[in-house]
Amino acid sequence: MSSRENIPLLSPIDICLLAGKIMLQSGAETYRVEDTMIRIAHALGLSSSHSYVTPTGIIFQAGGPEAAKLIRIAERTTDLDKVAAVNSISRKLVAGEINAEEAAALLRDIDESSHAYSVGLQVTAAAISSGCFAIMFGGSGYDFLPALISGGLGFAAVILFHRLINVKFFAEFTTSLLIGLVSYFFIYLGLGRELDKIIIGSVMPLVPGLLITNAVRDLMAGHLVSGLSRGAEALLTAFAIGAGVAAVFTFL
Repeated sequence: MSSRENIPLLSPIDICLLAGKIMLQSGAETYRVEDTMIRIAHALGLSSSHSYVTPTGIIFQAGGPEAAKLIRIAERTTDLDKVAAVNSISRKLVAGEINAEEAAALLRDIDESSHAYSVGLQVTAAAISSGCFAIMFGGSGYDFLPALISGGLGFAAVILFHRLINVKFFAEFTTSLLIGLVSYFFIYLGLGRELDKIIIGSVMPLVPGLLITNAVRDLMAGHLVSGLSRGAEALLTAFAIGAGVAAVFTFL
């Protein structure tokens, strides 16, 4: 008997919750999560279902005598590949191309899969983009390499600090402080010319662009609680980055 055969079948409610959990953990907007869950529920025969999604939790009620279920979302990242995969499963389920059991198996595979890109590839991309941002914001060619190294170290550090420190603010503050110190060190050695351009380019991979975008889209869609909470999270992230850099300029 295969290991998949030993896995218990998911109920329609659990399938909807699993799809919503994957999307919300992967950076999807709350209105998109609710819409996908409702479409899956209708395809599974739950025509009177209701879902309420916030950035930290999902509440789903099937519309019948069953009690509402809640899933707590503790960690969120950015993996739009998983969001697209869940949307694809939702469309196939609505179109009748797959059944509930097949959808549940596919969703489990997505949930158990690792990030679409390895940590090394993410750090490399962040490093290269940091150097390019430094040039884009008016830095010289001498600032490309310092920004590349500072940005790569900073992105690797924020991944590490997020694993070590439960408070996101302190992880991002410590990372921006490290970026400022490394950038200043390059200027001190004469390997760069413009400290501000190096720091700006290095912190750009940390800027919460997706959070800001999702906050605006949620607000425009009428999801005020989610929009305001995502906006507050983006504001705290931006403040942590700014505070870390300001500390470097203050003490050095």
